[in-house]
Amino acid sequence: MNTATATHPRYEGHVELWLIRHGETAWSLSGQHTGRTDIALTERGHSQAHLLAPLLAAQPFDRVLTSPMSRAIETCREAGLGERAEVEPDLHEWDYGIYEGRTTPEIRETVPGWSVWDSPIPEGESLVQVEARARALIGRLLTMQGRIALFSHAHFLRVLGGCWMGDSAALGAHLVLDTASISILGFDRDIRALRQWNLRCSEAG
Repeated sequence: MNTATATHPRYEGHVELWLIRHGETAWSLSGQHTGRTDIALTERGHSQAHLLAPLLAAQPFDRVLTSPMSRAIETCREAGLGERAEVEPDLHEWDYGIYEGRTTPEIRETVPGWSVWDSPIPEGESLVQVEARARALIGRLLTMQGRIALFSHAHFLRVLGGCWMGDSAALGAHLVLDTASISILGFDRDIRALRQWNLRCSEAG
């Protein structure tokens, strides 16, 4: 999806959520599950985050919230919203327990067919627990109005999207999300809706 240059219209009377996934890290590049490990952005990750700045600068955000992890905070800063950011603990990534730092193919060598979406995660968060966290966050966000930027992580933002659309974390399995991408959750009249998903700023030139 190509980057839009025009500002997105404001929907009065409702909250509008801009979901921004952090830029590339060494583990996002390799496919390693990165939950509680506080890994830094790569050089490309910093560049990706910086490219978000012009688009985000054109939006009148009423509030900026970020995960406590440095990869999200750095993305927020590079994107030009760091001075306004408030840390929101519920935006942290899924806790992958014993699978932290491992890729899905590596996990499937000992647990055939394993998937974060429907398999046990010993010493980590279950799908039900992550869904409860996302739904609680949505409940608080719905008490607000205006446009809110949320800097967070791939799996949690996918869960948030699924819970926004259908109160189901499992729907997130169908929502692919790239590094340093922007997605928008809002309303179609009074119905919660997915307004845009996985918008990527061009790295060409």
